[in-house]
Amino acid sequence: QVQLVESGGGLVQVGGSLRLSCAASGLLFRRYNLGWYRQTPGKQREPVASITDAGDTNYADSVKGRFTISRDNARNTVYLQMTSLKPEDTAVYYCNRVPLSIAFRSWGQGTRVTVSS
Repeated sequence: QVQLVESGGGLVQVGGSLRLSCAASGLLFRRYNLGWYRQTPGKQREPVASITDAGDTNYADSVKGRFTISRDNARNTVYLQMTSLKPEDTAVYYCNRVPLSIAFRSWGQGTRVTVSS
């Protein structure tokens, strides 16, 4: 069974940085295209960044130039380096397979990011 464990969230001021981690188990990690999603109350989960098995990356327009996704196949971990954080980045962040339509059924608990002004 796939397990995803996100960590690294917290409270940060506008302009600050955070690095999120997602440790995965129960899958042949290196073969999957993975990504980060975020969700705020009352809104649908939205994709933020993705990385293919080959290491190609893609970003939502709202985070392009500020966030960087990476992966370490030896550690079965995906990272999201977030810089120049804005209040609108406040959300719970999750990792999973991309695209959303084929995401693993089991989501992690997410990690909360709060950007204060």
